[in-house]
Amino acid sequence: METLDPKDKETVVSSVRGKYAAIALEGGSCCGPTGCGSTSGEAVTLDIGYSKKQLQAVPEGANLGLGCGAPIDHLALKAGETVVDLGSGAGIDVFLAADAVGPTGKVIGIDMTPEMLARARRNAAKAGVANAEFREGRLEDLPVDDGTVDAITSNCVINLVPDKAVVFKEIARILKPGGRLVISDIVLDRKLPPEIEKDVYAYVGCIAGAAMRDAYFGMLKEAGLGDIEILKDIDYGAVVIDHERAEAERLAAKAGVSIESLRGTVRSLTYRARKAVAPAKAASTPCCGPTCCS
Repeated sequence: METLDPKDKETVVSSVRGKYAAIALEGGSCCGPTGCGSTSGEAVTLDIGYSKKQLQAVPEGANLGLGCGAPIDHLALKAGETVVDLGSGAGIDVFLAADAVGPTGKVIGIDMTPEMLARARRNAAKAGVANAEFREGRLEDLPVDDGTVDAITSNCVINLVPDKAVVFKEIARILKPGGRLVISDIVLDRKLPPEIEKDVYAYVGCIAGAAMRDAYFGMLKEAGLGDIEILKDIDYGAVVIDHERAEAERLAAKAGVSIESLRGTVRSLTYRARKAVAPAKAASTPCCGPTCCS
């Protein structure tokens, strides 16, 4: 089984890009209870919280079952807003957001994988979605101007990025003051065995790249993102055991631990946060007499 050094950031990024390029070309899922390589994208997506109505509303081929949550509904998008989807993949959340913000709004999907971008653009063209665009870029260097975005979403992608602190700083940079985010992602409540951390399929499958919960939200706060609210907290390790037992057994055997030890370790969270509004400057005291300004 392929291994990597989690500290070698560019090798990690290259591995992630390669695996997701293959998914874009072939279809299938990595995140989600059926594991990397599954083709049951609709079943995965329904299982993590999307509705059949939402799946029917997006272009065919936009849903690859790559998420670990359903963040869009929690954003409470309004007509005319500008939205960014980080790691937009084939575009499922971009298309749902585009419908919510209407023709006066705009949605920008950002992805580093050319094959995913090509698939998403084909989906948009076939469906005639005019208020969405897809840009190539890394989450550590977002191709978006400062302070121009009302809302940000991401679905099981930040866990794949080695330098998460930089991602959160980029989120804060492009959000307007008071702008909001709703993100679904994977975190850890206990440290993973080193053998799992080095497993490429565990990394691309959204497990090995996850940060410890406290460290994750510490980086979020450090970037100036507060009012954090956990909307959903699922035992993702248990989901893998129950729905993809062969993969769970492989990981447990590789690490020399029991399969049950994976329960309670890996969590799938959907959370809300907000960029702080800068306090208003105090008004200066006016000059009010013949001597007060001397």
